Amino acid sequence: MSQNRSAAVMQQRHEALDSLDDFPTPPWATRALCEQLVARGHPLHLQHVWEPACNRMHMVRPLGEYFDRVHATDVHDYGDPRQDGVIDFLIDWGADAPDVDWVITNPPFRLAADFIRHALRFARVGVAVFVRAAFVEGQGRYVELFRERPEAIVMPFVERVALWKGVLLDPDIKVWRDGRESNPTSATAYSWLVWTHGSEVSEHCRIPPCRQRLTRPGAYPPVPDHLKAPEGSLL
Repeated sequence: MSQNRSAAVMQQRHEALDSLDDFPTPPWATRALCEQLVARGHPLHLQHVWEPACNRMHMVRPLGEYFDRVHATDVHDYGDPRQDGVIDFLIDWGADAPDVDWVITNPPFRLAADFIRHALRFARVGVAVFVRAAFVEGQGRYVELFRERPEAIVMPFVERVALWKGVLLDPDIKVWRDGRESNPTSATAYSWLVWTHGSEVSEHCRIPPCRQRLTRPGAYPPVPDHLKAPEGSLL
């Protein structure tokens, strides 16, 4: 059997789990993006998308409901057989890059600008990233990204999207933290930023409340043991 010596395979880089910016995206937040794109006339059911920071497939699954094909990769191996590769998205892919219409992802915050610039090289139609609302601020990102490649659409969420490190939590189910029970929430606001090739129009579109409508049965895994109330605690 011949050895695969493609540029992509030869530049693989595996990362330890504790080094990752591991904040899983609630599936309903991805559906909200897809519905906005479909409403703007994008035929997602005929298109292919690449999720290059696929994590535990929480974004891949809803993307698969809208797109014809989802290519899923990550720098870490999460053990899911649907992951197409364990590889660093920011390598020089050369001719080995997947043939896709879109790149859609929740990138590591410190590498988000690099992910966006890299993604724009491969996506025929566009790029969408789930980021903190504050990502649009800062002189550094303006110089390295927004000045030359401004986003086509800014989509802030009206309702809060709750992200926790290393775990996907149902905001309607209480967890135990800091000695008390409370519903999972987040102090951080999030937005989708979208780039489309050839677009010279900048649009600001709020995503209206839609979590309840876009949440499907089985969307959230069971609460992990370390976030359950201690036995005998007063609830």
